[in-house]
Amino acid sequence: MSEQQKQGARRRDAFAKAKLYVCVTARQDHGDLREFLHSAYEGGVDIIQLRDKKLEAAAEIRAIEVLADVAREHGKLFAVNDRADVALLTGADVFHVGQGDLTTPQARRLLGDGVIIGRSCLSRGQVDAAIADHGLDYFCTGPVWETPTKPGRAAVGLELPRYAAEHAGDKPFFAIGGIDAQRLPAVLECGASRIVVVRAVTGAADPEAAARELRAFL
Repeated sequence: MSEQQKQGARRRDAFAKAKLYVCVTARQDHGDLREFLHSAYEGGVDIIQLRDKKLEAAAEIRAIEVLADVAREHGKLFAVNDRADVALLTGADVFHVGQGDLTTPQARRLLGDGVIIGRSCLSRGQVDAAIADHGLDYFCTGPVWETPTKPGRAAVGLELPRYAAEHAGDKPFFAIGGIDAQRLPAVLECGASRIVVVRAVTGAADPEAAARELRAFL
C-alpha cells in the first residue's frame, strides 16, 4: 500500500467515527485560533473546518496551516471549504463544497481519492443526488434553524434531516444550522446522529466544555 493509500485509509477510519464537526473563522478578532483549536479537539470535536470568507488566499492558508498542525497533534481531522487549491496546498483531510461549487468528479480529479469530500444540501432533491453520488463521502442537511452564519438562507427545519435519515442508508450525513445543546435532542430524535455546529462551540466562554457537552449527547 502506498503512503497516499495509507493516508486515505487513516482518514476514512477516523471519519467513520466522526460525530461532531465544527466550523470556525480564523478568530482574528480574538487572536486565539491555536488555543481555541486545542480546546475544541480536547472537548471531543472530530473535524474542524476553517471557513472565513473575509480572508484572502494567503491569510487563509496561514490559518489553515495552524489548524493542520493542531489537528495532527490531536490525531483528528481538518477540513477546507470551497477552495480545492487551498485544500491541496494544505493537505486537507476533508474538502467541503456547496451546490454551486466543484462537482465531485472535478474535486476528485484535483485532490485524488484519499480526501474525504462532502456537500451541503438544502432540499430533498439535493439529498437524493448526494445519496446517489458514489464519489461523495458525506452530505450536510440544513440550516435546520435560521442562523447568522448563513444570512438570508431560510431554515429547512427538522423535516430534511428526517428525510435524509430515512433514505441515506450507509451514506453519512450531518445536520447543520442553529444547533446547540438545547436543540440537539430534537435533532437526534429525527434520526440524525452527526452534527455540524458553529456558535455553540465558537461562541462559548469555555469551548472545551461546550464541545464535551455536545459530544456526550452524540
